[in-house]
Amino acid sequence: MTQHATVTDHVTYRPGDGAPLQIPLGPIQVELAADSATLSWTDENGNAGLTAIPLTQYKEYVQQKRITVQA
Repeated sequence: MTQHATVTDHVTYRPGDGAPLQIPLGPIQVELAADSATLSWTDENGNAGLTAIPLTQYKEYVQQKRITVQA
């Protein structure tokens, strides 16, 4: 089930072995799996973004209030 959330602070992901990239502030959609969270967004230029991050990292971002989940 898709959750709606908002990135409110510095949230990053690492594409492969590359340098961390920042997810833009604003609305995102989240799909949770047993061990990961898939985040999708649209940036200010209309470009779509998609990444999967470990579930533990996602939960840390939520606990730190960098991501706010919509009720």
